[in-house]
Amino acid sequence: MRLIDLSQPLFDGAPNCPDHPPVSFRVVAEHGRGHAWQMETVAMATHTGSHVDAPLHKIAGGRGVSDLPLETFVGRARIVDLRGIAAGAEIGPEQLGAAAAGEIVLLATGWGEKRAKTEEWLQRAPYLSPAGARWVVDRNVRAVGIDHYSIGGAGPTNEETHAILLGAGLWVVEELRFPAEVFALSSPVKFWALPMNWPGCSGAFCRPVIEVE
Repeated sequence: MRLIDLSQPLFDGAPNCPDHPPVSFRVVAEHGRGHAWQMETVAMATHTGSHVDAPLHKIAGGRGVSDLPLETFVGRARIVDLRGIAAGAEIGPEQLGAAAAGEIVLLATGWGEKRAKTEEWLQRAPYLSPAGARWVVDRNVRAVGIDHYSIGGAGPTNEETHAILLGAGLWVVEELRFPAEVFALSSPVKFWALPMNWPGCSGAFCRPVIEVE
């Protein structure tokens, strides 16, 4: 078995949603500086880097990340190759291809490779439209992911897209990164995105990977 890493690295000052607190890593104990070990503190929003959105993120009274069965974060996934899509473009039903009930749909827009504190990455990423979100729900897809910090982008339809997906009980994985080798794989692939066990939280960091036999 081999694992292909789809996560984005996190580090001090890493790019993130501009509405969230900045990412902070601080070394508080260090070898050779009066300590026999090294230790760091980390401060950031729970929806930073590669992370899972649970229904509670948008739906009052919805299930938190630790309320979802752990098995739901492992399963067959279909990668939708959208590299070359225009900045700010909607991703609707016509771009989504085929997906079977129970599958996880992963949207590869190429924006994971653009990750930086630029206006383009922060504000003009392609996004799943409300119509695309309804298409996903209607096909009983288990979850949907994208290589940007927000499945609904940074525009006015962001809340509606999230509400449709999370209101239907789906989970969302954001801030993926798709290495070139994944596009040579045959769909569906086996995908893992195990979140941290954080009771009461609307989301959690995860380490998304594709399992290759």
